Amino acid sequence: MFDLRHAVLAYWSARSVKTDAQLKAISRKRLDRWLDQAVPRVPFYQNKTYKVLTDLPIVEKADLMADFAAFNTQGITADMGWNAFDGDKHVENYIVGASTGTSGNRGLFVISQAERYKWLGTILAKALPGFWRTRHRIAVLLPMNTPLYDSANQMGRLRLQFFDLASDWADALCAFRPTVIIAPPKVLRLMAEQKLTLNPSHIFAGAETLDALDRNVIRAYFNQTVGQIYMATEGLMAVSCPRGTLHLCEDTMHFELPEIAQSPGLHEVIVSDFSRDVQIMARYRMNDLIRLGPPCECGLPHRTVAEVVGRKDDCFILSGITITPDILRNAVVDADRRINDFRVVQTGPKTIEAMIPIGCDRDAVKCALDSVLNARHTRADVVVTFQQITADMTRKLRRVENRYCPQA
Repeated sequence: MFDLRHAVLAYWSARSVKTDAQLKAISRKRLDRWLDQAVPRVPFYQNKTYKVLTDLPIVEKADLMADFAAFNTQGITADMGWNAFDGDKHVENYIVGASTGTSGNRGLFVISQAERYKWLGTILAKALPGFWRTRHRIAVLLPMNTPLYDSANQMGRLRLQFFDLASDWADALCAFRPTVIIAPPKVLRLMAEQKLTLNPSHIFAGAETLDALDRNVIRAYFNQTVGQIYMATEGLMAVSCPRGTLHLCEDTMHFELPEIAQSPGLHEVIVSDFSRDVQIMARYRMNDLIRLGPPCECGLPHRTVAEVVGRKDDCFILSGITITPDILRNAVVDADRRINDFRVVQTGPKTIEAMIPIGCDRDAVKCALDSVLNARHTRADVVVTFQQITADMTRKLRRVENRYCPQA
């Protein structure tokens, strides 16, 4: 019951933020208290002098994983974390989770039981604000299960079931009759293409970038808005409102969003999660690139995300010129409106391979990619092939991917 109290308090705390003035006052108070009380408790920051957040150094995943124990209050090392993750996902009463390791560099996280239920209350407030009025069956189809999700089953009006993407999940999902589905876009699209008999009241895409290609198919089949839950080992970053607009969780996390110099409107993401006291994520630079959106008509004061563009390490680097995933994605899709899936991969210092569905215009795609390169004063050997493109459930979908590693 004590744990559920954390969920209830977090729910009502998130629901109480209605105006920009409230958001700024609450986030500033929480950030200041976190900097004063929580941050100094982990070894990494104990010998650092700082007065404000920006006095702290920016850290990345490599820093965190090089000395995991230095960033948490319990002295949990990376070896202890991985051993727990391969077992019951607990170190004593603390929960351990991990990323799926899309980039080959997996990350760990550790949270307390209190933080687990605060996360539950926050996500319910943002994704299912009226959950207490309606009984929901929540189907979670994500790359990896975690005890985080199990906490929902302790809320009387919620029943949550996890479906392993590596299994034959379709029949079991239909039998479950979910009212809420949370899944990667490629999985939601597969449900639509296979015409599964499902009638959810809420759909959320997570774990992967939601492209318009997938959003349109999903929305048309289920005849409803496709929301998003933007979450990673770094924490809960953003959740869609009922209008489908993705809002940053600025009441639980501080965001620094420096603009990419050569790409106006494109932002890096540096987070400081002041909702977590066990593992400190202070000025943590993520691997994602986003574009901000305009204020939403729903009235929430939290900044909006127009697009999670992709990963920084999937930008193409050609003759020192950086080309972001969204530019390449748009070039391919705009070349032939029949393209409903594709892959574009940088395979060498000046080589690009593109795969498009059989029957689409290969010459138009090559011309479009060449034009993108010429406009940025660089060139590459672009090869476009026809392929039967199928979703790989064992890894995250990356339609634009840089596989060239010059230092390897």
